[in-house]
Amino acid sequence: METTQVQLDTSIGYVLKRAAAALRASMDVALRPLSLSVPQYSCLELLGQRPGLSAAELARGAFVTRQSMHAVLHGLEQRGLLARPATARRGRAMPSELTPAGRELLTAASRVVAEVERTMVASLPPGDQRHLWSTLAACADALASAPRPD
Repeated sequence: METTQVQLDTSIGYVLKRAAAALRASMDVALRPLSLSVPQYSCLELLGQRPGLSAAELARGAFVTRQSMHAVLHGLEQRGLLARPATARRGRAMPSELTPAGRELLTAASRVVAEVERTMVASLPPGDQRHLWSTLAACADALASAPRPD
């Protein structure tokens, strides 16, 4: 039986993972002076754009487990950056919202993350940047809608 190995020098998945790892490392460095991790920043950004998301929704949006998101939410709440009700209004979901301090920190964090992204694509002309975005979005959509083996 013949096996086929992925050629790392031409693998789209491998170069995509390299780019994602480099982006994450750069974001870690940029957010450190604000005492934020990437998952914490992601949580703030999601809540800034969609107030009231539940922990499960935030976990999906930030690409972390629900258990990890609960720790993120607890830490942000302890720092006074978000507020959650003491009890759920419906079911078990406890929607979170940014406090004024959370919105202020999000503004600063969004600036540093935007600068990381600008650095990442600085060598690409604007048309190529838009094409990269649409191509990556199409790849993600294709995998999300692909049938999964049982």
